[in-house]
Formats: sequence, structure tokens, C-alpha cells
Amino acid sequence: MSRTAQDRWLALGLLCGLLVLLAAALWPWFAAPFAAVDARIADLAARDARLRGLLLQRTQVEERLAALEARGTASDFLVEPTAELATASLIQQLETVVGDASPGGRGCAIVNRTPIEDAGQAGRYRRVTVQVRLRCGNAETLAVLHALESARPYLFVDALGITAQRFFAVPGSAQPQEGGLDVNFNLYGYLRPVAGGQRGD
Repeated sequence: MSRTAQDRWLALGLLCGLLVLLAAALWPWFAAPFAAVDARIADLAARDARLRGLLLQRTQVEERLAALEARGTASDFLVEPTAELATASLIQQLETVVGDASPGGRGCAIVNRTPIEDAGQAGRYRRVTVQVRLRCGNAETLAVLHALESARPYLFVDALGITAQRFFAVPGSAQPQEGGLDVNFNLYGYLRPVAGGQRGD
């Protein structure tokens, strides 16, 4: 092989090596955008599959929600037809719970129970609220709160404030009781919605 032919093959080899090095250096610049697009496509495909699965369950979900609403209408709402009657029932239930937690009123007493109007209510469900203040011992306070929030129809305790006291007076007792809590909260439940979207007044 002549000297000229050897030089040509050497130049061709060097050119190929240079092209390989250049391709290796430039490959990340081209490959990274394509990899990002592939990852985005895979993510969208998985999301589409999840949404299609949820759409297939739409009928079952709607049936379950209808069953829960029907059951709730029957037993989870206050049974009284008007806010006034529901408020009276709420106060009576509070008195019963406090009496059960502290027989004879020795460890817990109702200081105040005031119905409050929830202004600006909108929607299908109307809330009936009583503002409550108790003076109770620690154990009686826990018993009262637990009994109220475990009741059926459902009752809720909101805006709870508890202040420790060194002594507190118990009705019917000449001597103040040592220790205890001054407890304030809002007790509320919901009136049962009626047909046509109207609510009890």
C-alpha cells in the first residue's frame, strides 16, 4: 500500500473518531428533551388510566352517596321540624347528659345555655346552636363532652374554651369544691332537610 493510501485511511479513521466524539458530546443535548417528553407521555397515560377507572365507578359512587344521604335523613339529623323545637330539645339533651355525668349536680353544673342565631346560613342544611357554659370537675367535663359528641342524632361541639379554676361553686353545696374547670362551647346539630329544598324555620 502506497504512502498516499495510508495517509488517506489514517485521515478517514481520525475523521470517524472525531465524529464519534462529537456525537457523544452532543447526544445529551438531543436526548434530554426526548426523555422529558417520554416521561410526560407516560405520566399522562397513567393519569388517563386512573381517570377512566374512576369514571367506570361513577354509578356505584352515586348509588352509595344516595344510600348514605337517605340513611342520614332518617337518623342523623335533629328530628324536630322547627328550629325552636330543636333548640328546646338540644337544651333538654344537654341537661340530661350533665345530670348523667354528675348525679345530683355535685360535680358539674350548667351555668348558662343560650340559643344563638346562626346568621348568614345558606344551603340545604340549617344549623341549630346553643351556647353553653359549664363548671365541672375534670372527669365530669370529659364525660359530658364525650356523651354529646357520641349522641345520635349527631351533635357537634365547637369553639371550645376551658379555663382551670382553683375553686368552683356547686349548686346546693355550702362549700366550694376544690379544682375544676370553667368550660365554654357551642353545641349544635342540623335540622333534617325537607322536600323541595325548604328548611324548617
